[in-house]
Amino acid sequence: MFGIPGKQAVTMTPAAQAHIRRLMEKDGSVGLRIGVKKGGCAGMEYTMEYVREIAQADEVVELDGARVMIAPMAQMFLFGTEIDYETSLLESGFKFRNPNVADACGCGESIKFKDVAELQAEGGEGS
Repeated sequence: MFGIPGKQAVTMTPAAQAHIRRLMEKDGSVGLRIGVKKGGCAGMEYTMEYVREIAQADEVVELDGARVMIAPMAQMFLFGTEIDYETSLLESGFKFRNPNVADACGCGESIKFKDVAELQAEGGEGS
């Protein structure tokens, strides 16, 4: 596992917690799995999917009934991220405040992460 012992990999604002709980109830899932994949104009994109079953390698974060699982390959990139849910006149959706992001494109959905060596130096290596 990557990160600092005793510290949650991600945090969720009360708005994100409430929305994730609503999604879990509506879909009957055990939570949302968050990951990253190659794509977008900056090189990487966040992924979210409903989860019916928690994988053994997932990092599980649960706050006030809202549960997210972090896919194994994304744990290093998401450590320290705050997940929020914002609603405005034009759009609503999850917002990721991620200290590991070096650059993001104008659409806000595509990101570029800091170098892996830099991330390991900041967060430490865990087992």
